[in-house]
Amino acid sequence: MYALCIGFFMTLLDTTIVNVALPSMITDLNASLNDVIWVVSAYLLAFAVPLLLTGRLGDRYGPKRLYGIGLVLFIAASLACGLSTTADALIAARVFQGLGAAAMTPQTMAFITHLFPPVKRGAALGMWGSVAGLATVSGPLLGGVLVTHLGWEWIFFVNLPIGVLAVVLLFLWVPDLRPDRAPKFDVLGVVLCCLGLGLLVFGIQNGEHYRWGRVTGPLTIAEIIAAGVLFLALFLLWQASSRNPEPLMPLRIFRNRNFSLGNVANISIGITVTGVFVPLALFLQTVPKLSPLMTGLVTAPASLMSGVVAIFAGRLSNRADAKYLPITGFALMALGIVAMTFLLGDGSQWVLLPSMVALGIGMGLVFSPLTNISTRTLDRSLLGAGSGIYNTSRQFGNVLGSAVTAAVLQVVLAATGDFTSAVRAAFYLLLGVLAVGIAAAFAFQRVAAPPVTDSARASDPGLPVTRPS
Repeated sequence: MYALCIGFFMTLLDTTIVNVALPSMITDLNASLNDVIWVVSAYLLAFAVPLLLTGRLGDRYGPKRLYGIGLVLFIAASLACGLSTTADALIAARVFQGLGAAAMTPQTMAFITHLFPPVKRGAALGMWGSVAGLATVSGPLLGGVLVTHLGWEWIFFVNLPIGVLAVVLLFLWVPDLRPDRAPKFDVLGVVLCCLGLGLLVFGIQNGEHYRWGRVTGPLTIAEIIAAGVLFLALFLLWQASSRNPEPLMPLRIFRNRNFSLGNVANISIGITVTGVFVPLALFLQTVPKLSPLMTGLVTAPASLMSGVVAIFAGRLSNRADAKYLPITGFALMALGIVAMTFLLGDGSQWVLLPSMVALGIGMGLVFSPLTNISTRTLDRSLLGAGSGIYNTSRQFGNVLGSAVTAAVLQVVLAATGDFTSAVRAAFYLLLGVLAVGIAAAFAFQRVAAPPVTDSARASDPGLPVTRPS
């Protein structure tokens, strides 16, 4: 479990750690603003698009093998990122870093659901959720320290010793779950899914950069998004077709009410986390003009509380009434955001700490319980696909949150010239997103708590297990 969490932490950390380093990259690499935006976008795109595919690849070739390949690719790409001397080289390396993250992420949840019995799965998911919470919001703090004292390259070099440790622990401790059959591969589904998600995410992520107009030649952002929607519609039709013997995303998985609602709530938490911390980091360095390090310190309480609370929330998420954990979490996040909208100003920023604490506790109550509730009743044959779908929904939420809040910031800033008002408008938008998350959590179906057994092992997942001697 520790080997898996170490690698998982790195993949999520790199979604946020670069934010505080962007000004240094512009100076050192002689890059434009568009170049450094692509440093962020390239990773998010390469991370989000292949997740459905890599979840199924784990089913076919074994999650340990896919996780190991992704981990090695991520480490090598991190080294390439740190050694980059041009913006183009850094963007290319970030693409490979995202592909490595996409290969690793679905396997972590698949391992948990395969190896832990239902009664112990909540605690394992609690650790998994705490890692997700810590990594998602601790990037600015760690990034601020490294950029201030060592340089932007070290936000990538720091992955090397951690990654090597994760590789060693992977081969020493993690069992080898191997499929007892080789499922057919949905090639057409892969093509349609990657094209659809790639075009849609590109359009949403970069729409504001192109002013929602022409990208190149006659091609516009609206046409790119429409093409993405069309490919995804064709993808869904192919998944439902009786001519498809092994669909990439078996639509019967959405007959599971809690899984379907869990993905709605998962998109909400993805939008909210990105939508809060990107504008807040920009505000803190623009209005009160805090340093990257001080910006990280202001947001650190959210990171700490999220990680601590997620451990205990995960253990409680095995209860039949576990849906009240994410309901409470979403409500606390909304309370924290409302408080922040009134406390934003150019004075002392320590007044934001109570809001950050409420936000962090809320995230901790959402992350791991939401995962456990969403996947607890999935059929084991659907775990790989479910893991890919679930992780895709959160990453899509992250991308959507970044794009939507950026659009709101720029529209309001152009109208008022006041950055504080722009951030407040973005926060108000997030309250509507949190309301959707609360509604989805309320609609969760009650599931009986798993029985306590004497066995320390999970029920047979249908995969032979080769354990290290």
